[in-house]
Amino acid sequence: MDSQEAALFGKAVGDKTRQEILAYCCCDPRSVGDIAIHVKLRQPTVTHHMAILLKAGLVTRKQEGKQVYYSVNQKAVVSCCGKLLLKLAPDEEATQTIRDCC
Repeated sequence: MDSQEAALFGKAVGDKTRQEILAYCCCDPRSVGDIAIHVKLRQPTVTHHMAILLKAGLVTRKQEGKQVYYSVNQKAVVSCCGKLLLKLAPDEEATQTIRDCC
């Protein structure tokens, strides 16, 4: 993970609202409208948050007609967390486990 990837990941998950959005989109695809209701924000604000999560690769976007659905890219989340751990706090046993999964 290079510094830019780490910064994008940190920015994406460093915000409480985006953490809540990621948790809400974890298991089922959600529309911007559904997310807005859940996090109690206006749709344009949610769209802004989703753009940051998309740029970091932490969510996927699927369009069905006029509706857009977002889901967590779980593989990317695991990979980013693992790579960040390897970079910031390497430990021999943890390192091998992370390398095996990422």
